Amino acid sequence: MESYLLDWANLLLRWVHVITVIAWIGSSFYFVFLDNNLLKPNSPDLLEKGVDGAMWAVHGGGFYNPQKYMVAPKKIHTKLHWFYWESYSSWLTGFALFTVSYLWNAGTYLIDKSLMDWSPAAAISAALGFLVAFWFIYDAVCRVFGFRKNGELIVAALMLCVVAFASWLACQLFAGRAAFLLVGAMIATAMSANVFMWIIPGQRKVVAAMTSGEKYDAMSLAIHGKRGKQRSVHNTYFTLPVIFAMLSNHYSFLYTHPQRWLILFVMMFAGALIRQFFVQRHGYHLGRAANPWPFAAVGVVLIVGAILAMAPWGSGTSKVPTNVASTQPVAFSEVKAVIDQRCLSCHGEQVQMKNVRLDQKEGIQIHAQNIYQQVSVTRQMPMNNATGITEEERNLITRWYQTGAKLD
Repeated sequence: MESYLLDWANLLLRWVHVITVIAWIGSSFYFVFLDNNLLKPNSPDLLEKGVDGAMWAVHGGGFYNPQKYMVAPKKIHTKLHWFYWESYSSWLTGFALFTVSYLWNAGTYLIDKSLMDWSPAAAISAALGFLVAFWFIYDAVCRVFGFRKNGELIVAALMLCVVAFASWLACQLFAGRAAFLLVGAMIATAMSANVFMWIIPGQRKVVAAMTSGEKYDAMSLAIHGKRGKQRSVHNTYFTLPVIFAMLSNHYSFLYTHPQRWLILFVMMFAGALIRQFFVQRHGYHLGRAANPWPFAAVGVVLIVGAILAMAPWGSGTSKVPTNVASTQPVAFSEVKAVIDQRCLSCHGEQVQMKNVRLDQKEGIQIHAQNIYQQVSVTRQMPMNNATGITEEERNLITRWYQTGAKLD
């Protein structure tokens, strides 16, 4: 029953998380688009009001005229909408999903004893430490170098090094699937922390000064807008790397590769470069940036390079054993002995993860193809090889399935 309820919790949390992430990323991308397409107005009335940029757009049968004020308008006439719950909801649902999927069963999903044989409590503490440590390092780098000459290049270079090291370290400490997700989660945590710690508090100070009825120095408040813009731009570059890290843990050929940390870093770096292309592309037609196509080209080259570097090229690196003689029959009793020893801790009478029960012949018959796929093809099961299945036992299941998966 616990496994059944956890599956439902996983599904519903994943559903809500995807919805909130779409809302957050959508609004983030839209405002980056606006910033790169707003034009300095020529109208005296707009200039007098302090409008620094405006544009006309048509969507859904209506016309829109968004306007941007530098620092703050003199007066807000209608309700002010705050963009922050999209971010908070994304992080809260994501952390809840991470808890249900990984932390709740850390011994199964977070720990790979062939890498690090430690207790679930220690692994959970280390995983949470990744989220906290990355934020403090990133925030410190932004504070120290963010507003210096060529500060953004320095921040970018330093954070590339930090992300590369974190990717390597996570893959040394945690199961591959969890490591990929954890690297994405630590970056996503920094994104939401940017909103919570800097962007929204800065905007609140500006609004408070505007609505206080007292005279305020607009220039002294400009730092809040400048810092908010900086962190918002960082968030948009983080987006594609985070999405890749989150999706990649569904593809075992990535997180089981011997150089998985390098693959993760290269693909995330490629995503950031491609995002840079789109950011600059929005303003290119207005003459605000150089032609950004090299960013996209380098990103695509990196992705193609990763694909080619990982390709088996018929060299015998296929995950399905090539030396298994499919004509050799295997007795079901041999297969049952392997399943009893290696699989029943998660798929037996007491625990039935994913509603799969393999302690009876009927269950093995129903799930024969899935057993072959998970054990022999993707090699995802047993999870992180927690039960120590051997290559001979994997080959045994392969031969059994290829010769008809007979039960007698």
